[in-house]
Amino acid sequence: MNITRSWREQKVMLKRRFSNLLDIDFEYQEGDRERMMERLSLKLKKSRGELDSLFAELQTY
Repeated sequence: MNITRSWREQKVMLKRRFSNLLDIDFEYQEGDRERMMERLSLKLKKSRGELDSLFAELQTY
């Protein structure tokens, strides 16, 4: 995936799209991105594949 948006931009876009997301949902330690993705998956009720697609979609705006 070609990343064109900063992490900050992506978080803002997701928080606008999903009002139940909070800053804490995006926190992770270096090398522990999987835990954050699991939290987002549970909170948004989306599979990992759906999340990956969602992040890829954010790059096209």
